[in-house]
Amino acid sequence: MTNLTSLLVANRGEIAVRIFRTARALGLATVAVHSDPDADALHVRDADAAVRLPGAAPADTYLRGDLLIKAALAAGADAVHPGYGFLSENADFAREVLAAGLTWIGPPPEAIEAMASKTRAKELMRTAGVPLLDPVDPATATPADLPLLLKAAAGGGGRGMRVVRDLDHLKEALDAASAEARSAFGDGEVFAEPYVEHGRHVEVQILADTHGTVWALGTRDCSLQRRHQKVIEEAPAPGLPESLRETLHTAAVAAARAVSYEGAGTVEFLVTADGRPYFLEMNTRLQVEHPVTEAVFDLDLVALQLRVAEGAALPPTPPQPTGHAVEARLYAEDPAQDWRPQTGALHTLAIPGTVRVDTGFTAGDTVGIHYDPMLAKVVAHAPTRAEAVRALAAALAAARIHGLTTNRELLVRSLRHPDFATGQLDTGFYDRHLDTLTGGAPDPTPAALAAALAEASPGPDAPLATRLGGWRNVRSQPQTRRYTTAGTEYEVRYHPVNHPGIRVLAATPALVTLEIEGIRRAFHVKHNSNEIYVDSALGAHTFTRVPRFPDPQDRTEPGSLLAPMPGTVVRVAEGLTPGSPVTAGQPLLWLEAMKMEHRILAPASGTLTALHAATGQQVEFGALLAVVQEEPQS
Repeated sequence: MTNLTSLLVANRGEIAVRIFRTARALGLATVAVHSDPDADALHVRDADAAVRLPGAAPADTYLRGDLLIKAALAAGADAVHPGYGFLSENADFAREVLAAGLTWIGPPPEAIEAMASKTRAKELMRTAGVPLLDPVDPATATPADLPLLLKAAAGGGGRGMRVVRDLDHLKEALDAASAEARSAFGDGEVFAEPYVEHGRHVEVQILADTHGTVWALGTRDCSLQRRHQKVIEEAPAPGLPESLRETLHTAAVAAARAVSYEGAGTVEFLVTADGRPYFLEMNTRLQVEHPVTEAVFDLDLVALQLRVAEGAALPPTPPQPTGHAVEARLYAEDPAQDWRPQTGALHTLAIPGTVRVDTGFTAGDTVGIHYDPMLAKVVAHAPTRAEAVRALAAALAAARIHGLTTNRELLVRSLRHPDFATGQLDTGFYDRHLDTLTGGAPDPTPAALAAALAEASPGPDAPLATRLGGWRNVRSQPQTRRYTTAGTEYEVRYHPVNHPGIRVLAATPALVTLEIEGIRRAFHVKHNSNEIYVDSALGAHTFTRVPRFPDPQDRTEPGSLLAPMPGTVVRVAEGLTPGSPVTAGQPLLWLEAMKMEHRILAPASGTLTALHAATGQQVEFGALLAVVQEEPQS
């Protein structure tokens, strides 16, 4: 038995905070590492000690195994937990940790190596009798093989994945997937397999000790995905026949035993519409969605990882599961704008209810450009699936999140969608429903009125007439304020005596109470610089005060392509120079930000008259990248 005393987490954000929580409960000292942008991050503030990794980009910091090991030794840690992402599935890093005399909180390097390449893993699983999709050679693919899914052989998280429905686009997709995989994982190998339409992503959590015991801890459904990255996960996977569950459990245990696995891991499967399972990959680490399994089995998987690493034996069988758990990933992103990541200050993050919230942020923190934009994981557990889904949707709907556009409204609508409620889940959910889920925003008029009333109110102790902007009980002209929200400008005209259908009951800078068509509504208001945030049961709104005079610098040349976010230009279309002809929708530039690659497309057919971006260049939000002069209409 090994007796651990101090743990370094070779990671950042919410997973580092979550691991520290368990480490403290077990009496372990905690050591954080941080890049320069993360110097004041929550995981750094939360640890007993922290070591700086000079630089900002992951390649210079969290992906530097030598610096991580040096930090562990300098801080006196005797164990390293890799979390997920970064070097968590890097066999060489695991070996280096062990060679330095430290305890590795993960599977043996040989098991990581065996599963590191999806192509080699599939060969191993075929030998173990685990069901597989037959690979397709891109060089000999025919129309009968379509659609195809291209996947990076290394890494995960949806990087290096492309769906190909037309052979004419196969080479371009292969090149793009390979380039993205090489950038993300240092390995450009890509393979192809049939793309299963309307398939479900179902996985099995496994846990193995060093004494030969392997647990299969139920199933999880992770079918709701965007860009091949999970958004909502739940345990157990709903609607699976018991025979299929047993098949998945047996295959997962066989996969673990095939590589002499130890610790926590996940075996992922694709289940077709007619119930046939196929092995996808094995993640040799803790999964982002592990809390739903913890809730259902009443376990702490991180604590079990640590105990297994110390040499403890698991009981022969796992505990029995109870109830249902659902997790939603709250991202700083705009689903209506191609899931565009958001950066900036997070002024408020408050999620009510009896839900679990795993986060790496608190109010006042900044979401930067270098890392994944996930703000929090919100988890609800209840006796039934319907109750868990309802509790999670209610908590997210009542949350107050100020400063950044998020996917909160999408999550609430997804959880309340009839298909989700009835368990009709597959990986095409957002392809079918995204327009519905992101359209039809709640009417901002009452919230805009509340914002205006709150702005006009100097404080709760002043007389009501004074609090409402010096109103008098005589006829006068309405007061006017102008705001923008979601790209639309609104003018609010409010009168002290008459406002059709609305009666003002109370107004302070932070809380406005209105009676709307006979129904009393409370509007919580928060001011920050030029922004006003209004939250109520009718929805959440962000209003920007419209300046009295427009800023001349806001005007841009027609056809200007502006950076939609801060990031790095990773590619410029081959041969693209000023004077080049372009066609509408043609990819001109590729911008990488927050672990995602975004294409900058030509807005119209015409001529590229200016190109201000180059490969490797870092650009700020709104930076002018290029200008396309539209060709005259015939």
